[in-house]
Amino acid sequence: KKKIIKSNNEISELCSFSLGGYQQKVLIEGKNRDNPIVITLHGGPGTPIPFSVGCRGLFPVFTDEFIMVYWDQLGCGINNHVIDNSFSVDTFVQMTEELIEKIKVKFPNNKIMIFSTSWGSILSAKLLEKNPYTVDSVIACGQIIKNVFICDEVIDTLAQTNIPVKKLERIKNVTVDNFQGKDLQLISSALRKYTNAYQNRIGEKAPMGTIIKGLLKSPDYKMKDFKAIMVNGYMKNTSLWKEIIQINLTEQLRNVKVPYIILQGDTDIVASTKLVKELVVDSNNTCLDCKVVAHTGHMPGVEMMDTLLTVLKECSLQL
Repeated sequence: KKKIIKSNNEISELCSFSLGGYQQKVLIEGKNRDNPIVITLHGGPGTPIPFSVGCRGLFPVFTDEFIMVYWDQLGCGINNHVIDNSFSVDTFVQMTEELIEKIKVKFPNNKIMIFSTSWGSILSAKLLEKNPYTVDSVIACGQIIKNVFICDEVIDTLAQTNIPVKKLERIKNVTVDNFQGKDLQLISSALRKYTNAYQNRIGEKAPMGTIIKGLLKSPDYKMKDFKAIMVNGYMKNTSLWKEIIQINLTEQLRNVKVPYIILQGDTDIVASTKLVKELVVDSNNTCLDCKVVAHTGHMPGVEMMDTLLTVLKECSLQL
């Protein structure tokens, strides 16, 4: 099976790199060794979807054009590990920096882009704050800026739905200073149930059935790795969410020095599309741009994945 998948691509390699002092597996796959590289930074934290180390052969429309670098961040998927409260956002930014350096050693002449999504977009923004030119461009989907979950936009949107009054009152009482894990679960489940914030009901959903089948047949994933896509080392972590809730990446994004294109679902209020559009206009920075994708929430559907491929191609031509 592995040989059949490999035969379509010049590069199809499961690598082991030391990142942040931990040995981690990374899949590198692409049809042509000279193509631009796309390093994927998934969301969560701890949710390697849609791209993961188990995706060998699953995304030919991407691997035909690019060398895709799939990394299950430490704590999930094939790199499952307990993420205790000693871990911070910067721990993962450092690992990302180290991964980029390893890829540059393997491919010294290729252009490098990042595709980040949600939590991963925090890492891409913080990465460029530390090292503004470490990659050639970033495409971010569902960019986190600030006020995740706990903000007027979330409350106002929920207030226009048929959410029970008591539940809405509980959500209104959650603040940045008093929140607990169960409060964030309450807000995210309400947004899933009553709004299009996560998945737009009109939009065509990504073919998760096909992806799951592919993951289960993956030559690189064992069943424990598949399970660790959802149930993994992040289950008891609170330190990362404390940082996410307090985070404000306005200045980091306003000052990017390489092309940074944000793809936003039109009904995304988890990572507020309204905030992104305002920031892009106010920044007056030609490197920062935003494209709004119709019928899309925070979770990438078919329209978002199609847009991503188009934007990656456009971006690679300008590098």
